[in-house]
Amino acid sequence: MTSSDPRLLVLSERDNILVLAEPVEAGEILNVCGTPVQVQASLGLGHKLARSAIPEGKDVLKYGLPIGFAARDISIGEHVHVHNLTSRYTVVEVME
Repeated sequence: MTSSDPRLLVLSERDNILVLAEPVEAGEILNVCGTPVQVQASLGLGHKLARSAIPEGKDVLKYGLPIGFAARDISIGEHVHVHNLTSRYTVVEVME
């Protein structure tokens, strides 16, 4: 994929998300894999943006592994969070 703004980290080449290495303000334009994207809301360190379009139902990959699936279509550069991501994390009970 084409390079992105240096504030966006690729944790694994398999990922379809990028992670913010520093906060960004609403209205900023970021280069996301060669596509200029205007950030819609101020976002803090560690938030995720779509590296490519993610269709509804498709796995969202972070560290090369699924962390959930798209609850709706997600556009390139869009903030990926609880409003458009259904988690695959499960509760693990610890046996004592």
